[in-house]
Amino acid sequence: MNMDLSPKFPRTFAEAEGGGYYNWASEDSPVLGEAKVAAGKLVLKPRGFALPHFSDCSKVGYVLKGSCGVGLTLPANTKNKIGFTRLKKGDIIPVPSGSVSWWYNYEISDVVIVFLGEATKAYVPGEITYFMLAGPLGPLAALSPEFVAATYHVNVEIAQKLANSQKNVFVIKLGQEEAEGIPKPDEDLVKIWTQNIDSASPDVQVKNGGKSTTLTGTKFPFLEQIGLDVTRLVLETNATRAPACASDAQIFYVATGSGKVQIVGLQGKLVLNTKVETGQIFVVPKFFTVAISADGEGMELVSIITSTRPVTGELASKISVFNTIPSILQVTLNVTSEINQHFMRMMENGTIIVPPFNLHQA
Repeated sequence: MNMDLSPKFPRTFAEAEGGGYYNWASEDSPVLGEAKVAAGKLVLKPRGFALPHFSDCSKVGYVLKGSCGVGLTLPANTKNKIGFTRLKKGDIIPVPSGSVSWWYNYEISDVVIVFLGEATKAYVPGEITYFMLAGPLGPLAALSPEFVAATYHVNVEIAQKLANSQKNVFVIKLGQEEAEGIPKPDEDLVKIWTQNIDSASPDVQVKNGGKSTTLTGTKFPFLEQIGLDVTRLVLETNATRAPACASDAQIFYVATGSGKVQIVGLQGKLVLNTKVETGQIFVVPKFFTVAISADGEGMELVSIITSTRPVTGELASKISVFNTIPSILQVTLNVTSEINQHFMRMMENGTIIVPPFNLHQA
């Protein structure tokens, strides 16, 4: 099985005065469809407004830059199903499939949000398909004026205005008077709908190495609804994330910096050995082993795994899959007792994040 796992930048889906939306296409990266994951990025300029829409993928949004408001209409059986709350840099917000959302930038600088999602029910494998409520891609524009008029008890002239007045596709810029009509965010919803992963206590933190923070459904109940776990990985200068694998597919977005990624696939074959840069995504299929190393400027990544209860296999640290009966490990590796003992000590004292290391002094 040949998979192209090379990192990719997004395509432009829609751009306007108020901002733009950018998506990763499975045509460019077929592994998105094979792994059933998807990604997109929203940029809103000041007073930029992303028109109400829903999609065929459950996803999480991670705020890379700026602050904004988000309105959500969740399924009818959900508590706090309708509301408008605020987001800031570092916030994670789940967006369940089928829920209606709209986004507004009420600040004076741009806001950038990356979306990572699972695509098991996607119309286009590996892509998020959006369904707009208004504009040229909305249902009212496609239905006959008579249907619209009968549905809303209006005359045909008004029905045509409802269907055709909005000319933009995805993002618009509000005028000053329109902006003043946007409601204030509901602060009570912030702790229910969002969590800030940047400021959360890390699960692992290593001096001169970096830190790793994972949000799960246990820590953040809203995540349980969409079946995803979210991890933020920060690697300092020349630090390494030790090799690991997982029972479910993962998709990574490089938020800042650059570095090197190696992925080992079927039959122990190195299937990716390349540099990754800010703004790219890469996919790690289930049970493939991935190792990540930062360049001199360090690197920050955000990722999802398409399960709330994944099985992970670490190759380093106390929880390494190599941790077993010493004699079994020695036979498995076919090494001397001295090397085996040293290897086991290194695992006992090691961590999943490794600071810069001089190989010639090992």
